[in-house]
Amino acid sequence: MTGNHKDKSITRRRALAVTGGTVAAGGLAVAGYQAAFADTGTTTTDTSATASTSASESTGCMTLMSSVTEGPYYLDGALVRKDITEGKSGVPLTLRLTVVDATDGCTPVKGAAVEIWHCDAWGYYSGYTTANPGGSAPAESEDGSTANDNTYLRGYQIANANGVVKFETIFPGWYTPRTCHIHLKVHTGGQKEDGTYEGGKVNYTGQLFFADDIAEEIFTLEPYSKHSGSYTTLDDDMVYDGGGASSGLLTLKPVKKADPSKGYKGFLTVAIDPDAENTGAGSGGGGGEGGTPPSGAPTGTPPSDAPSASASS
Repeated sequence: MTGNHKDKSITRRRALAVTGGTVAAGGLAVAGYQAAFADTGTTTTDTSATASTSASESTGCMTLMSSVTEGPYYLDGALVRKDITEGKSGVPLTLRLTVVDATDGCTPVKGAAVEIWHCDAWGYYSGYTTANPGGSAPAESEDGSTANDNTYLRGYQIANANGVVKFETIFPGWYTPRTCHIHLKVHTGGQKEDGTYEGGKVNYTGQLFFADDIAEEIFTLEPYSKHSGSYTTLDDDMVYDGGGASSGLLTLKPVKKADPSKGYKGFLTVAIDPDAENTGAGSGGGGGEGGTPPSGAPTGTPPSDAPSASASS
């Protein structure tokens, strides 16, 4: 499988916005990962995104984001780490999320723990690798990666003094009946312990979304193109409510405009209430039934050697 970004310290069997032009399906160059995952200080893109955020906040704090369902694939015990790929193939994606307090003039929430999880390029989630993503896709075991079946594409990061966290991952695939998305939770009051995050409370449960034109172009590339079927657009998604950034729509910047396979950088400011507590059941206009799994999804807990599943699983 081309385009692997491998973490050799973890193996599967050991522990278990906008781009121009049309690019034909093909392999992902290693250089694309290096460019997308480069972290050599504040880049031009980071600077412009920060300036844009600051400008919008100078006119008044942004609207508190509405929580939505955590979905059926949440697992407790995700690792605190920046790179969550574990060798999974896909278009590189660097996420820069800024957590702010919507009740206090959008001041940064230092120490907030941001947790994300999402499916791989073929629509499979770690911990639920036998769940049918809909359409036609190879079995998850055929991807040839070194990923741990119970932990890939899941992780925490702790916000710095500016409320910022960064993740290195891949562009998610899709599964029926959902559009392309990433799940996230924001926790406060806990602490890092034994490689994960313990205690505290969940303040916000949400999902991050991608513009249709970018997603659909990505899905023509390898390995995404091996998953065929009907893709759900934003307008038809049961969770996304059309609210743009306040509903989780990412600002995406291509690493190389002429070649989407080189990767993207995604930005979003997440406005929360640090005093609130959220159950993950969803509320407001974006709640819906987005947790409905595709056919064949397990209804019980994951394997005994996997992190424990949440009650909603």
